[in-house]
Amino acid sequence: MTIKPLLDRVVIKMVEPEETTKGGIILTAAAKEKPQVAEIVAVGEGGVVDGNEVKMYVKVGDKVLISKYSGTEFKIDGEEYTILKQSDILAVVE
Repeated sequence: MTIKPLLDRVVIKMVEPEETTKGGIILTAAAKEKPQVAEIVAVGEGGVVDGNEVKMYVKVGDKVLISKYSGTEFKIDGEEYTILKQSDILAVVE
């Protein structure tokens, strides 16, 4: 199944956080923070949203930094994804 987001929406897949710290300490699941870096898997076409023209600045494959707890999470074929507006993306990670 493929997902095609509408207008200014973006589908992302979260990047798993590191299992160990830089000092070599192994983190438990409870100690890990919710990841904020994600990879874009699908991008809407942009267009007119609420009377304003929206240009899409991100593309499939970009790694992005997002706000904590933003977007709507869902599962397809056992994989977890999040869909959110482009405006919820804080930065592109290069």
